[in-house]
Amino acid sequence: MSQMRRRELLKSSASALLAATMAPAGRLAHAETPGHRSVELDKLAIMHTDEGVLLSYSARFDLPRDLELALSKGIAVVFVAEANVFRKRWYWTDQPKGETTRRWRLAYQPLTRRWKLNLDGLSRHYATLNEALDALRRTDRWRIADPIAGADDQDCYVDFSFRLDTDELPRPLQIGLGGLLDWNLDVQRRAWVPALR
Repeated sequence: MSQMRRRELLKSSASALLAATMAPAGRLAHAETPGHRSVELDKLAIMHTDEGVLLSYSARFDLPRDLELALSKGIAVVFVAEANVFRKRWYWTDQPKGETTRRWRLAYQPLTRRWKLNLDGLSRHYATLNEALDALRRTDRWRIADPIAGADDQDCYVDFSFRLDTDELPRPLQIGLGGLLDWNLDVQRRAWVPALR
């Protein structure tokens, strides 16, 4: 057997083994909580000031047990918050006025036994997983667009979403996610932008 063929065989075997070990726990967790809503928004507030359109939110969610296990084994996960601002137009599709994304990368550092959270190239360390999650569960006064001149109440709206980006997981875990609906942590909301005050 050639050296290249042996590497490919070992690589595919390791990928299949990782997917197989992570999948059964997830199926059990999902079977215990059918129809469970994974992320809830406690607060979604939009302000329109001279600084621009500002968004504040507070999300509430718990990680599935098998996802916590994957994190503790050193697998990093990515959470994404997206906000798109539109101005309504009766004669055409709604006009985009702003689009913003925030990405948090959460990983466990086994050597220091601390949790590392990266946001826009800046990283912070936390002693516990809950402290790290609290940092990404809420944001205040996030500037998502420039001020919108001449906009009245109900003229503009924001489509907001917060989710776990499963596309950023290692490939073997993505393959094993077939029936794991509880790994789909996401929420979407629409909110109106008040007139500029």
